[in-house]
Amino acid sequence: MAETNAAMGQRLRELRLRRGLQQSEVARRLKISPAYLSLIEKGKRVVQLPLLFQALELYDVAVEDFMASLGERRVDDGLARLIDDPLLRSLDLSEEDLASMSAEPRMMATITALFNLYKNTRSQLDHVLTSLAEREQQADEGAVRFDYNPYDEVTDFLEQNHNWFEQLEERAQQFRRDCAFGRRVTSEDLERGLFDQVGVRVLRIPERSSSSVIRTWNADERVLTVSNDLFEQRLKFQLAHTVALALFDEEKLHEPILEGYRGQHAETRKLIKIHLANYFAGALLLPYPEFYRDVTSTRHDVELLAQLFESSYETVAHRMCNLSDPRRRGVPMHFLRVDVAGNISKRYSGDGIRFPHQGGSCPKMAVHLAFLTPSVISKQYSAFPDGSTYFCFAKVVSEPQQGSLVKGTTYSIGLGTHADNAKHFAYADDLPFADPKKMAVPVGTTCTFCERTDCNMRSAPSYKFAFRVDECTKKDNFFSPLVRGDAVREKQKPARRKPSA
Repeated sequence: MAETNAAMGQRLRELRLRRGLQQSEVARRLKISPAYLSLIEKGKRVVQLPLLFQALELYDVAVEDFMASLGERRVDDGLARLIDDPLLRSLDLSEEDLASMSAEPRMMATITALFNLYKNTRSQLDHVLTSLAEREQQADEGAVRFDYNPYDEVTDFLEQNHNWFEQLEERAQQFRRDCAFGRRVTSEDLERGLFDQVGVRVLRIPERSSSSVIRTWNADERVLTVSNDLFEQRLKFQLAHTVALALFDEEKLHEPILEGYRGQHAETRKLIKIHLANYFAGALLLPYPEFYRDVTSTRHDVELLAQLFESSYETVAHRMCNLSDPRRRGVPMHFLRVDVAGNISKRYSGDGIRFPHQGGSCPKMAVHLAFLTPSVISKQYSAFPDGSTYFCFAKVVSEPQQGSLVKGTTYSIGLGTHADNAKHFAYADDLPFADPKKMAVPVGTTCTFCERTDCNMRSAPSYKFAFRVDECTKKDNFFSPLVRGDAVREKQKPARRKPSA
């Protein structure tokens, strides 16, 4: 029995590794703990038939084929651990190759030693880079880490706090009560509240100037100057933002939140203060109790919510990522804003999805594909190389300037959540998640760190693959790595022609 358990466990492990799945992802799909799955793969637990059938269905393997394979030669466990790495997976070794290698202990030991040396070298390199950054900071208090900018620090600060600041929520609710605001707040309501509650006068710039400044807050004179060209929704947000700045000056609401925080950059605290003012503005325009109730009843219909609260699509999308009240917690979500060139200008991960810190993201993601159909919501299930799958949707929002979209702004606003939560979203109703393999679009974090070998949209080589060049073989993308099986070779060399006499 022990030998059977070991054989079945090792075979299940091989099937998982061959499909590039992590233990945590498989355990989640099988509804068991990762620790229990680990014991099964090590042969220390008996695999119950219902669980075995679920696993084989996940791996797309027939029961008969699985049972027949238990008598074949098994890959050495040490080698099996190695093939879980993307670099070795790029070699596309077959079952026969692995079995042959495991039959040669000395060769396998050499491969294992070389690969461990490679991983140790990479680990040491990462340690050296970290040490250099720390030394630069110690040598100069104002030194800037070359791999970490202020915007990265702000994003990390928000994610560490789950984008939830109860003090600001409560103060925004109090301001609404003091001003007797209804659910829908107009710019006139906010101007009146600014004057009555914090003594701020609002002035309008009568004519468009050459400057791109849309708002100026003079705290000493208690005067806010705003552009006369702002649309109502954008004007409301700028007025609400100024309410926050005025209250921050008077009541120091932001200081307890930032107490003890030490950023690497001098500008980070200012950026966080700006974000906290934006957070307050969202809480003022979209009060948590009413907004949470409507988000739940509309099943995250962003367009409908924007109409109900007379706010912009982007403001509503941002606010959806703030629903982290422990008493009324919303669905964990991520937010992404990109321009037509693919540059990320805003990002937030509340559901575990990974975004690149700099540059663009995967061109196959919904947030980029939305530019192909700007008049409709772009929707998809996105499958990442680590086995995680997310439901994502995006919409293109534009704000013309002087009647021109070129002079104005155009962004794609992307939202999403883990695929298991898609049932809570109205946008997923016509996109049922019945078969992950057929429904999900293979995506990655960014080309440089993507381990997929068959992507036809790759714009850069991946550091995770061995660099190989074959002048006789061309894939459908120049940067796609060549793996075993890509190159077509004739089994026999053509006969050489005899020289003529």
